[in-house]
Amino acid sequence: MIPVTLIMATTIDGKIAKNSNHFANWTSPEDKKSFVEISKEFGLIMMGSKTFDTFSSPLKNRLNVVFSEKEGAPQDNVLWVKGEPGNVLKNLEKMGYKKALLGGGASLNTIFLKKKLINEIILTIEPKIFGSGISLFNEDFDIDLELLEIKKINKNSYQVRYKVNY
Repeated sequence: MIPVTLIMATTIDGKIAKNSNHFANWTSPEDKKSFVEISKEFGLIMMGSKTFDTFSSPLKNRLNVVFSEKEGAPQDNVLWVKGEPGNVLKNLEKMGYKKALLGGGASLNTIFLKKKLINEIILTIEPKIFGSGISLFNEDFDIDLELLEIKKINKNSYQVRYKVNY
């Protein structure tokens, strides 16, 4: 099965958004640039329908794989999927993809982690505090990570990359 890397931006207190309608306009320009570069390198980005709905249009120059119980309107570069994430990954592999990028939200992140499908996590840690909001995952876990890389992407923000050890 193709490896999956989770990519997210978080606040210092571990929040990815204030609520389900919160667009990720709170992240730094450097985080946005990194996200574009990484997602184009992968050639695809998987996300839940709520996350997809926060974008004004599908992300260009990559396949937008949207997990949803209802099929959305046909759009260029959008693949609507439902069901077992492992089956979706097998289909993406059949389509020629060698790796997959997961871009949230919390519910989809949780499903992938529960099924032990996330191999790496790339987090941009932004100097913000939301206090309350949506966490990276929405269930209790106790999973060890191995630090692979730390990059300072601007004066106040870091990007860390971890290997997930199940």
